[in-house]
Amino acid sequence: MRIPAHSVCTAIRDDIVAGVYERGSRLTEELLARRYGVSRVPVREALRTLEAEGFVVTRRHAGACVAEPTEQEAADLLEMRGLLEPLGASRAAQRRTEAHLKVLRGLVRLGQERAKRGNSDDLRSLGSWFHETLAQSTGSPALTSILAQLRHKIAWMYAVEAPADPVESWTEHGAIVDAVARGDGERARAITALHTERSLAAHRLRFGTGGERAERVRNSQHPVNMPSLRH
Repeated sequence: MRIPAHSVCTAIRDDIVAGVYERGSRLTEELLARRYGVSRVPVREALRTLEAEGFVVTRRHAGACVAEPTEQEAADLLEMRGLLEPLGASRAAQRRTEAHLKVLRGLVRLGQERAKRGNSDDLRSLGSWFHETLAQSTGSPALTSILAQLRHKIAWMYAVEAPADPVESWTEHGAIVDAVARGDGERARAITALHTERSLAAHRLRFGTGGERAERVRNSQHPVNMPSLRH
């Protein structure tokens, strides 16, 4: 494999998330440079970035290793997402562009069509694209970056089952976009909070006693009065 030097960080992160490198395993510059077809300099820079993001740790006598997050750290990520995604939707309602709306509406249309047909593989990628676009619509590079890191880490730590009712899930996506289009930040925030909370039950930790963690996060959150999705 040979990739551009500036893409090394993304490639290593993607491989960590995909489980190519197991938790706690060593990441040597020489082997990584050989795998990705680059010199050791971009690998060293990538490892520093990944350490700052929490995917890599440096251990005495071992060097860079894949991090080994605890169950509490994993649960914290879901709770953080539950706070930040509704904030992002509220900001998107204030700052989105017509280009963002066009993409979001197109994704909702495709998602609703695929949901009715039961195409679960397509729905997973469409859902990721939807949330990435919604984050970009916030007009805040810092918030967009944080949400992207959360998505990467959650994908690394959790296996996510398909929604029990994909049609309902994409109805919620559509309601979020409608609120964003109208500039209704409070409604966008509330519907996104509901959508995020409902998704918790589908998350299963890839390590430890994962079946309980998402449930614990859900039980720790304060109840919120949610609006009807029909407006």
